[in-house]
Amino acid sequence: MTLNRRVFAQHGVGLLTLGASTAQARPGKPGAFGTALRPFSAQSPWNSRPVEPVLGDFEIPKSDYAPGAIEGKWSTGVYIARASDEPQRILGPVGQPGVWDPDAEAHRPEVLLPRWPALVMPAEGSDGHADIVDEQAGLIHSFWQLRQVEGQWRAKQYAWTRLDGRGWGDPAHYFQGARAAGVPTMGGLIRRHEVADEQPYYRHALALSLTFNGLSAKPTFIFPATSADNNAATTNTGQIPEGALLMLPPDFDTSRIESLKLRKIAETLKRYGGYVVDRNHGTPFAVYVENGSAMKLHGVLPWDNSVAQQLQRIRGALRQVVSASGWVDGHDRPVDLTQPLNLLSMRGNWKAEKGEAQGRFDTWQQGLVIEPGGEQRVLLNIWGHNISAIDWARPQPGQRLRLKVVATGGARLRLQLLGKEGALLLDVGGTEGLGDGQSKRFEWPEGVRGTALRAITAASDRSAMLRGDLRLELP
Repeated sequence: MTLNRRVFAQHGVGLLTLGASTAQARPGKPGAFGTALRPFSAQSPWNSRPVEPVLGDFEIPKSDYAPGAIEGKWSTGVYIARASDEPQRILGPVGQPGVWDPDAEAHRPEVLLPRWPALVMPAEGSDGHADIVDEQAGLIHSFWQLRQVEGQWRAKQYAWTRLDGRGWGDPAHYFQGARAAGVPTMGGLIRRHEVADEQPYYRHALALSLTFNGLSAKPTFIFPATSADNNAATTNTGQIPEGALLMLPPDFDTSRIESLKLRKIAETLKRYGGYVVDRNHGTPFAVYVENGSAMKLHGVLPWDNSVAQQLQRIRGALRQVVSASGWVDGHDRPVDLTQPLNLLSMRGNWKAEKGEAQGRFDTWQQGLVIEPGGEQRVLLNIWGHNISAIDWARPQPGQRLRLKVVATGGARLRLQLLGKEGALLLDVGGTEGLGDGQSKRFEWPEGVRGTALRAITAASDRSAMLRGDLRLELP
């Protein structure tokens, strides 16, 4: 991964805590979805697989190094918090105004997690990856450039995702992990407990990285990815965008692979494939493995020619999935991975338009938290990044959408769509706005250039929370 991240504003050996060892998983018993040992929902792209995939023609080129399975300084550790673990405050690097929160598109003075495992050890490389799983909260906390400096934890960037969620960003909450594609580093990761689980393949898609001559400059990412490295458009020279699913063809002969560890990877690439989630420097393709797994494809040798040759054969056969007749989820049931997702975020600068209102965006609630006040208050947000800027999710003129409001404390939401020079094109919710549970259907107009959001609250001695859910309506 390059050190800079693409967001719309700018942008070791892993040990599990005692009592949370992956050894709890038994061979042949993968466990329930949405748990630390089997993250994300059964309907997540990570846990789904294509039916009758059609593969593209582009062959991943050779580069400076051989393909491989990566753990250590460029991979990640997964650390599972216990209910008894103590809270931990994470600050930004010295000289930075805080921890960069790409969801809020702002620096946070600190990140305070309620439970922090005792044995967290970030990867030693410059990316400093580590994912913290809090099963009590149902969250994965994903860090970039996490370091312990003079007894204090510091990180360059923080993002989170739901343990039982999709494992990918959505158009509103577009950055949900420390990988360049906006996913947590444990997404698609070959976990320690899976390496020797006696199964012929991993029961999820794998996480892959490519180097510059394999990755495309336009587009830099496609569904389900919501981000890519910030200089991808000017430095990539290949044809595969981040977010692409790569697979081996069904007739790829794995019996020629003597290494059972590599054969298991190849069998997985035939069934589930691997998603491109990041960029590396000089490796044609790399599969990410949890730190401490002791994968060692080359065995006790520093180099095994047979393994190296088979890795090159896999490289030459891997292709991007360009279409499929359908998808099945982790329960082998048909699933539509393109179901409409939320397009509206409450991020940005909220300023008082009426009354002495104060509000802040809370990434964990995905909503605006409004402080109590003694009179009616109106907060205005014309940040411009509230409606998705992701190409594959941007609303098109004539499409039908529905805005639904979730609120507490009597808060109401008004959405206005603006055209050239701020001209009002559509007022969704009217002067009173929409309250909790209320919704409004409308057609997306031509020429939308921006949005104006207003949060309206009555006099109250209690705080309020306001969130909007904006989705396309299926025909």
